[in-house]
Amino acid sequence: MILSLLSLLTLSEPEGPHRFVFLGAGRFAQYADLASLEAQGEGGRIRVFQVVEPHFRAGGTSYWGGWSWWRFDCGARGHVDRLDFVAVREGGEEGPATLDDAPSYEAVQGGDAFEIVVAACNPGDYDTDATTLEEAVTQGRANLAVGD
Repeated sequence: MILSLLSLLTLSEPEGPHRFVFLGAGRFAQYADLASLEAQGEGGRIRVFQVVEPHFRAGGTSYWGGWSWWRFDCGARGHVDRLDFVAVREGGEEGPATLDDAPSYEAVQGGDAFEIVVAACNPGDYDTDATTLEEAVTQGRANLAVGD
């Protein structure tokens, strides 16, 4: 168990270009990075970026949003488990990972987690929306503005 937690903390951004696909916008704009997709049995893991609105600040620091690794299952129940969260400051500097120990849950249609499962289980159905984090942030903020 300790080894698995340590390996989670040392996961880094995938090498090479990203393959961001837009999942939707609500409180945040969500982008799955299909380049990070790791198949494992009938599911796997994928990294998702949440874009925050422009000028979002916490503790006096400006942020672009944050990354999370998600474990998902493509079976009939479509369970997901958010594994961590890493805040990303303006400019791209990542903070330390905070483990998410909440239990896995069923991804229900209409929710953000459902969109993650659909994209992760059907990556060939998606066109790439952005290949850099900066592009995803710019597009995500534009999508958030549409909802205002």
